[in-house]
Amino acid sequence: MTEKEYEKFVQSLAPKSPIWKDCIHAFWIGGLICTVGQLIMNGYLAMEMEKVDASCATSMTLVALAALLTGLSVYDDIAKHAGAGTLVPITGFSNAVSAPAIEFKTEGFILGVGAKMFTIAGPVIVYGVSASVVYGLIYWITTLF
Repeated sequence: MTEKEYEKFVQSLAPKSPIWKDCIHAFWIGGLICTVGQLIMNGYLAMEMEKVDASCATSMTLVALAALLTGLSVYDDIAKHAGAGTLVPITGFSNAVSAPAIEFKTEGFILGVGAKMFTIAGPVIVYGVSASVVYGLIYWITTLF
């Protein structure tokens, strides 16, 4: 059997990817997450918070909700249907931090939760902190003159 024949045989056995269905689910569920975020923001603004404070409170609420839903195994069920739609930055990041922490809690708080919590999100946090320090130094140096 040649390589081309083998590749054709493998492709005939592989399940077809429902890419359009996946894209539609990612779009509407991601949009739904964003809509919930906007409704939360509108609620905070209705409580007469300043826009900056309402934005911060909305972010914290979305992080807490995503972590809670991850702990209850609901976020994973949503992700099975939404795929990339659940990777809306703030909720996806919250899920990425809390999921390993929950998965490894049987190994203890230090070696399990503490160490594994940042396995996925750790590089993002390190890059973000490092970049902010570099940008801060550049800003500080440029404002000296």
